Amino acid sequence: MVGKWIDLLHDVKPDLSRVTLMFNPDSVPVYDDYARPFKTLLQQNSIELNTAHVRNVAEINSVVAELARDPGSGLIAAADAFIVNTRAAILKAVAEGKVPLVSPYRQFAIDGGLMSYGPDAADIFRRSASYVNRILKGELPGNLPAQSPDKFELVVNLKTAKALGLSIRESFLLLADEVIE
Repeated sequence: MVGKWIDLLHDVKPDLSRVTLMFNPDSVPVYDDYARPFKTLLQQNSIELNTAHVRNVAEINSVVAELARDPGSGLIAAADAFIVNTRAAILKAVAEGKVPLVSPYRQFAIDGGLMSYGPDAADIFRRSASYVNRILKGELPGNLPAQSPDKFELVVNLKTAKALGLSIRESFLLLADEVIE
C-alpha cells in the first residue's frame, strides 16, 4: 500500500520530492521495516521517503510543520488506531500547513484530506457475514481460509486539491470511486 499511496500523491503532485509515513510505533511497530525497501527504490526516482513516529498531537503538529516548509512534501497517515483517533488534529494541521495527505481511510478525504485509498470497509463487512453464517452452521473458525481485501476505493477531495493549489487531471478523477466537490 505504501507504494500505491506514494504513486497517487505523485500523480496529483508531480513535483513531489519527499513523503513522510506517519504512524504511532507503539500501535504499529512494523512500519519502519515495511518502509525500508521503498526508501531505496524511491531514492532512484528522486523521492525521499521518511517515517515519523507520533504519539501525541504535539508530535503530529511538529511533523506537519516540518513538511509544510518544503513545498515538494506529502504525508501518508498510516493505518493505525492512534492515527484514526487523532484524525481531527491531523486534518487541522495539514490544512493549516497546506500539506497534501493520503490515508487508507475514506473518512480522512471526506473530512478534508486530499485523498484516501484503501480497502472498502463495507465490502469487508459484507464478506465477513458469510463467515459468520458458516461458523453458526458449525464450521470451525480455524478451518476457514484467511482472506485479504479484494476491493479498494479511491476518494478524492477536489475542495482540498483547490485549496492546495493542485489541479487534478480528469483521467485521474475517472479512477476515483468518489469525488468530493
